[in-house]
Amino acid sequence: MRRWAKARRCATTAYFVVLVTSIAITGIPEGRESLLLWVLAGLGTRCIGTSWRRFGRVLIDWIPFTGVLVVYDYSRGIADNLGIAAHVSAPVRIDEWLFHGTLPTVWLQQQLYDPIAVRWYDGVVTLIYTSHFVLMPVAAVILYVRNRSDWTVFISRVIALSLAGLGTYILIPWAPPWYASDDGVTQPIARLSSRGFQVLHLNHASTLLTNGQAAVNDVAAMPSLHAATATVIALYFIPKVRWWWRIPLACYPLAMGFALVYSGEHYVVDLLVGYAYGILITLVSVYVQRQLAARKAAKEAATEDATQVPAEWLTENQPAVAGAPSSATRSASVESNAERGDR
Repeated sequence: MRRWAKARRCATTAYFVVLVTSIAITGIPEGRESLLLWVLAGLGTRCIGTSWRRFGRVLIDWIPFTGVLVVYDYSRGIADNLGIAAHVSAPVRIDEWLFHGTLPTVWLQQQLYDPIAVRWYDGVVTLIYTSHFVLMPVAAVILYVRNRSDWTVFISRVIALSLAGLGTYILIPWAPPWYASDDGVTQPIARLSSRGFQVLHLNHASTLLTNGQAAVNDVAAMPSLHAATATVIALYFIPKVRWWWRIPLACYPLAMGFALVYSGEHYVVDLLVGYAYGILITLVSVYVQRQLAARKAAKEAATEDATQVPAEWLTENQPAVAGAPSSATRSASVESNAERGDR
């Protein structure tokens, strides 16, 4: 047992060394398939020296979940083939109405964006933006290792959110700010989500992110699943962590929102709807959990009542103790004493 425990520790150490080296060279893995391989490799190190059934359980749990998200990724472009016109100017008008004629993305880029030099905060914005692709699977892995039931609850929310977002993308094709700028609907807006990799000296990662963005649906901005997923993560973990973790968790959806608007990826209205989706999915999940827990408790109580023996039955059928009078003897004694009293 000690030999296998040592082997698991060595394998885990080697796994993290390879992972950190890969991130330093090629950047953070963002594709669902590559993330799945990294997850399976990491969880596989914990199965060294145990039965194959344990790793088989890992495969059964993670492959279908990842498959759903891969289908979601490739289905985002389905709206392009339905002939539904994309909304390009409507989101611009909504944001300008919300901010009294000012488009937040244009204003932020006028204040912060430098076309010549990449600023340090561009790197922060890129890290926040790309955290969407990493934080959710990392949180899922941690929950899976600690408690599979918690993992199931968290993953069900992620899948429900993805399906809800996909349905909205199909019904309401919605262009992001940079798209509207390319169409001449707004003032010039730069797409800055991958720009910060230059500050981090990860130019290859910038290329990978740009290529990945080119492969997905350009008019799938409503709602912002970046904002919605950040909300789901925050709402799930805030009740479960110590107080000093709650502040950064509460700020995470807001930081994601700033990064999305500044980088030209989303309008503010996209964020608001995304936050609403995240809150609604969480509330529905909590309600379903409580209903299932109540049904389970009622079923257990009914089972306990059905197996419980009535006290009267136990009294009537209790075996006589040696030397103790039976119930019939006690009844005869009572009647005899009554007759003596009458005399």
